[in-house]
This record gives sequence, C-alpha cells and structure tokens, in this order.
Amino acid sequence: MDLAQAQALWDPHPGWLNTASYGLPPRPAFEDLQRVLTDWRTGRTDWKPWDTATDRARTAFATLTGVAATDVAVGATVSQMLSPLAACLPPGARVVAATEEFTSNLFPWAASADLHTAPLDHLAEAIDSRTRVVAFSLVQSADGRQAPLQDILTAARDHDTLVVADATQACGWLPVQAAHFDILVCAAYKWLMAPRGATYGYLSARARRHMRPIAANWYAGADPGGSFYGPPLRLAEGARAFDLSPAWFSQIGAAGSIDLLNRIGVTTVHAHNTALAARFLTALDQPPTGSAIVTVEAPDARRRLEAAGIRTAVRAGKIRASFHLYTTVDDVDRAVEALTR
Repeated sequence: MDLAQAQALWDPHPGWLNTASYGLPPRPAFEDLQRVLTDWRTGRTDWKPWDTATDRARTAFATLTGVAATDVAVGATVSQMLSPLAACLPPGARVVAATEEFTSNLFPWAASADLHTAPLDHLAEAIDSRTRVVAFSLVQSADGRQAPLQDILTAARDHDTLVVADATQACGWLPVQAAHFDILVCAAYKWLMAPRGATYGYLSARARRHMRPIAANWYAGADPGGSFYGPPLRLAEGARAFDLSPAWFSQIGAAGSIDLLNRIGVTTVHAHNTALAARFLTALDQPPTGSAIVTVEAPDARRRLEAAGIRTAVRAGKIRASFHLYTTVDDVDRAVEALTR
C-alpha cells in the first residue's frame, strides 16, 4: 500500500500535530471497534471472537519490530510491563536511567532498585561493572531526541548489563529492531494509533531468566481456557507467561492499526514524518533533527497555534509538535504561518 492510498483511510480534523500525545485511528480499525462495541451493547456474541484480535496485534507488533511473536507479551502500560523485572532485582541492584526519562520507565526502578540517573547524552558513560540494568527511551517524550543507541549498547555489552528500552515514542515512525535489546516495551496509543490500554513488550529469553510473572493470571496460562480455576500454577512458555488478561476493545483497535502500518512500511512513514518535521523547523530557522517530534519556542506560541486551530502540546515550556502519516503539508504550513505572522 502506498502512502497516498493509506492517507485516504484517515479522517483527521486539520491541524492535528500531537501524535506524541495520542494517535488517530485509521478508519478500518475505528469501524472494527464500532462493530464490536455494538455487539457488546446488545449481547449478540461471546467474547472469544473479540479475543482473536489479541494475537493478531501481538503478531503484528512482532512483525513491526522484527522478532518472534512467542517473545512478545501483551499488557496494559509500560510501567506494568517493566515491573516483573524491576520487582525481581536483588536488593541494592544498580539501575542506570536517563535523567530526562518519562517516569513510566523511571519509577519502577526507583521503587525497586538503587537508581542512578545521568543525562541521556552521557548515559553510556554511567554504565559500569555494577550496573544490572540500563533503562532509557529510544525517543524522548519531551523533545523528540533520539538516544545515542550504539554507545549505550556497546557499554552495556561490555559490562553484561541488561538493556531496557521504552519505544513508545518510536515504534510506528522509527524503524526499530527489538532484538537489539533485552526488553523493549511500547504503549500503542501514540504512534501505533491504538486505543489506550494496549501495550506490547519484547522480552528476550535472557531477560525472562531474571523475571518473575508477578501478575500471573488465567490468560498467561499454557491453556487459557483450561486455566480458569484451581491450582497448580500452569503458565505458558515464552513471553506469554507475562501476559495480562487483555483489554479486548483496545486490542481490536490495535490489531487493525498495526497491521496497516506493516502494510505501508515504517520506512515510508519515517520518510514522510521526518520530511514534514524538517519543513516545519526549517521554516522557523531551526536545523532539522531527524525526529518526528520537535520543540520550538516562539512568542505567545500556544495562543497563536490554538487560534489557528493547530493542536500541539507544551513540554518544559516549549511547544512540542509531532508529525505522523496523516499529517499534511498544509497542516505544517498553517502552523508555521501562525507562529511567524
């Protein structure tokens, strides 16, 4: 599917430059969800047809990130996906994380380990022989900066450190290979354009050896249908042992959206998004950053943008704009005009 064909499947109100807050669903995924909500309202069906979307979404995320579906767990939030490792670290275990990190990938470590932080650009230098885990986002939520990935991976490998990456602001526009990490987690309601409540985690075999399924439940059973009642503990092999019982409607929206991203191709989305971000920054006399998330400062920026019908976010006192495949040149130029006229 080419980009023009794909863009016809969205119905954005002009001026949405805020996918870093939440993504807009493609029409087919939205319509799938409406049909299921009608079934729910009227009691026309069992829940089992809804649940088939969970493995569709799991498989689609695995395809998107280049790993096997058996290594992908389904959850609800980033912090919940990280807790089975954080809670099982030995007392005093040293975790290094980026100072600027979004707290979903910071608080689980702070609550369970000896957390040390360092600026993102110097994170690799903070990894030493005592470091059990290094945690960071591939793309920073606040300003769209990309992590110095190779430096971090090299330092972690040299010190046998587990690498935990939050890809929430990356998967969907930035090509990501999950197998580079021990754990890679992604909340799907932003660039994967799913309803909030679906999160996916690549859990490597190495990482799983250090984890305990502290939220073990029927859905994580080797046979979920045979795990409703009674002992003994009988969990699935692989990452599925860390599944949460899924939010069905979120999974239905996620499956359609991630499938569509795979059909379009993330490299195509990346080229489109970063070109629009570069157009925006260049028009404001700022150098392109290579990210789909950018920040700018301008006098009275928030009021100017709101008056022009442009929806963005404010982070750390700056306007944060984010560009996805349904963003148009006209959206960008309207935003530039509002900030410069």
